[in-house]
Amino acid sequence: MKRHLFTSFCVIAALSASAQETYENAKLLGDDLNGTARFVGMGGAMGALGADISTIGTNPAGIGLFRHSTANVSFGVVSQQTDNNFSIGDKTKMSFDQAGFVYSARSGRNSFINVAFNYHKSKNFNQILSAAGRLEGASQNKLSYAKGAEGLFDLSTSSGEVYSEDLTFNALDYLYYNTLLYSENANNEPVFLYTEADGYKFGRANTGYISDYDFNVSGNINDRVYLGLTVGIHDVHYRGSSIYSESLVRTAGSGFDAVDIIDSRSITGTGFDVKAGAIFRPFENSPFRIGVSVATPIWYDLTTENTTVVSVAENPRGGASVPGTSLPMTDGNVFSSYDFKLTTPWKFGLGLGTTVGDYLALGAEYEYADYGSTDTRINTGYDWYYDTESSSSDDEMNDHTEKTLKGVSTLKLGAEYKPMKNLAIRLGYNYVSPMYEKDGYKDVTLWSPGTYYSSTSDYTNWKSTNRITCGFGYNVGKLSLDLAYQYTVQSGEFSPFTNYFGNEELGISENVCDAVKVDNKRHQVLLTLGYHF
Repeated sequence: MKRHLFTSFCVIAALSASAQETYENAKLLGDDLNGTARFVGMGGAMGALGADISTIGTNPAGIGLFRHSTANVSFGVVSQQTDNNFSIGDKTKMSFDQAGFVYSARSGRNSFINVAFNYHKSKNFNQILSAAGRLEGASQNKLSYAKGAEGLFDLSTSSGEVYSEDLTFNALDYLYYNTLLYSENANNEPVFLYTEADGYKFGRANTGYISDYDFNVSGNINDRVYLGLTVGIHDVHYRGSSIYSESLVRTAGSGFDAVDIIDSRSITGTGFDVKAGAIFRPFENSPFRIGVSVATPIWYDLTTENTTVVSVAENPRGGASVPGTSLPMTDGNVFSSYDFKLTTPWKFGLGLGTTVGDYLALGAEYEYADYGSTDTRINTGYDWYYDTESSSSDDEMNDHTEKTLKGVSTLKLGAEYKPMKNLAIRLGYNYVSPMYEKDGYKDVTLWSPGTYYSSTSDYTNWKSTNRITCGFGYNVGKLSLDLAYQYTVQSGEFSPFTNYFGNEELGISENVCDAVKVDNKRHQVLLTLGYHF
C-alpha cells in the first residue's frame, strides 16, 4: 500500500493566490435569529420599536430609545431535530449567546446620548447533515475521470504520481487519479479507468460560530428622531467534518468494493462592518414609528485549512482485472492551508412599530441583501511597509456566485402583550427567502483557486427558512428575566456531486445522480437576565 502526501504542492501554490468556492462562502452569509430573549421572542421585529440591546446589530438607532442604563446576559440550549449524532457533531449543546450594556446620559430635557457595547452569536454552525441514495452506475471518481478526458486539465506523471497544476484540478481529482483511476499497462504507460457505483452514504457535522462585537453611539432629538451608528467586529470559527462513502460496482479493472472520502475543514478569521440607522415619529402625538437602516458589507480576512483522505476497500473475493494493468495505490491524503478575502453584500432594512397604551407593542420589519453580489477575493501580495495585503476579485468564481446565489428578503413580525405591569407575553414570526437558485450547482470546471482548493463535491440548495417564536418576561424592581423559545424549519436538495451528461465522442456515459431532500429543524430555548440602573 502506497501513500502520497499533497502537502508541499498545496502550500506552495497558496503563497501566490487563493480563494474560496461559492458553497463554502455561503456558510458565512446571513444571520441566525439570536440575541436577547425579548428580541428572539418577538421574531426580531424591533427595528422600529427599539429599546432592546439586540437592535444594535439590526437598526443602531434602537439604542437611542433607552432612558436608563442597562446590562444583559443571555444563554440557553440549541437542539437539532435529527437522527443519530455524527463525528464531532452533537444534536444538543449549551450556548452563550449575548452579553452587553447600554449607558444612557441625558443631554437635554427630552434628549439623550447613549453608548453601548454588545456581544452576540450571530451564527451558530452546529448542524448534522446526513443523506443517502442510489447512483445507478454514476460515481464521484467518474466525474474526475470525465474532467480529465474532456481536457479540463493537463495531467503529468512522475514516479507513479499523477498531478496537474491547472486550477480546475482539485484535491478530489488528485486523490482519485492516484487511487482508482490510474493504472499502467504492460509497457508501463499510464492507463486511466473509472469505477462505477450503485449507492452512497454521506454524513457531515458542522460546529462553531460567528461572534459579533458591536460598539454603538446613539441618541434622540426631542423624543421624535433617533439616530444610531454601530461599528461591528466579526470573529469566525467554523469546523466541518464529513464522510462520503460509495458502494462500488465490481467490474474488470477494479478489485475494490467501496471508497470513502473523509474530509475535515476549518475556516477562521475576522471581519468588520458599519451600520447606521434612524427611527422617527412622523406624528407628534402618536407612538407610531418608522425605522430605516443600512449595513455596509462585512470585509472578511479569512484562513481555511483542510485535510482530505481517500480510503479504498479491496474486494476480499478478488476482483477481475485487465491483463497487464495494476492499481498502484489504495490510500492517500491531501492537506492545504491558505488565506483569502470575502466581501459580503450591503444590507437594507425598513421597519414599522407602534404601541397601544402601556400594554401592547407591535412590530414589523423587512430586510434585503443581494447575496449574488458576494465578492470572493484572491490574495495577490503583501506590503511589508504598510502591513497590508493586496487582493483582487476572483472574476470566474464571482460570476458563478451571481448565477448560484440571489437576493434574500427577511420578514419579521412580532407582538408583546402585558396583562399586568411586570409581566409580558410575546409572539413572533421570522421568514427568510431562499439564498440559492433552484438550479444552482457546484461548478467543478471553473478556472479558479476556489476549484483548485475544493476538497468535497457535494452541495445543498437550501430553501426558505421559517422561524416561529414565543416567550415571556418578568420584572422585579430593577431586575428582569426573559425566556424565549424558537423553532426553525428549513429544507433543501442535497447532491453528492455535479451531474455530467456524457460525451459520445469520448465514449463516456452520463454521470447523473438525483438530488435528495434533507431537512434542518432546530429548537432553541434562551434565557436573558437583565439589570437597569
